[in-house]
Amino acid sequence: MQKLLAEIRNCKLCEPHLDLGARPIIAASENSKILLISQAPGRIAHLKNKAWDDPSGKVLRKWLHVDESQFYNTDHFAILPAGFCFPGKGKSGDKLPRKECAPLWHSKVMHQFKNVQLKILIGNYAQTYYLKNKPRTLTETVKNYQSFLPEYLVLPHPSPRNRFWIQKNPWFTNEVIPDLQKVVTKILST
Repeated sequence: MQKLLAEIRNCKLCEPHLDLGARPIIAASENSKILLISQAPGRIAHLKNKAWDDPSGKVLRKWLHVDESQFYNTDHFAILPAGFCFPGKGKSGDKLPRKECAPLWHSKVMHQFKNVQLKILIGNYAQTYYLKNKPRTLTETVKNYQSFLPEYLVLPHPSPRNRFWIQKNPWFTNEVIPDLQKVVTKILST
């Protein structure tokens, strides 16, 4: 696993297409229990070279009901974005992740895990990539989260930009988050 992670972190395949250059971000161990699959690192993650060390990460850790030491313990959580590098700014947020990353690296990384018990798909991009019979919208997908268990649990992106979606869909906070926390607590306690 460490050799593969080093290879990924040294990847420069997409560098000509990235606003800030290549800086692949991934965190994992062969013992990771929960796999976090999201879109791509943001600008802050790129600058700090650390995924989820931003306002979105604070919200995600709150949803998961874990502290930073639990979250960044790779025996607990693996962080596997669809695109490993910050793709740059678009018209209304970050650009989509480069399409080369997930097909090139994900299956190689997945084969290294010995203990993954749950894959959390964060945001529409990760859900579209991994779910074959996904409903059309993020709202429908998240509302039907139980149908993807026990392999996957689906979440919207915890970005502050999604605060209106969360306010508009109180069932997410009242139903999905408590179930997420129960599953995560159970997995981490084993």
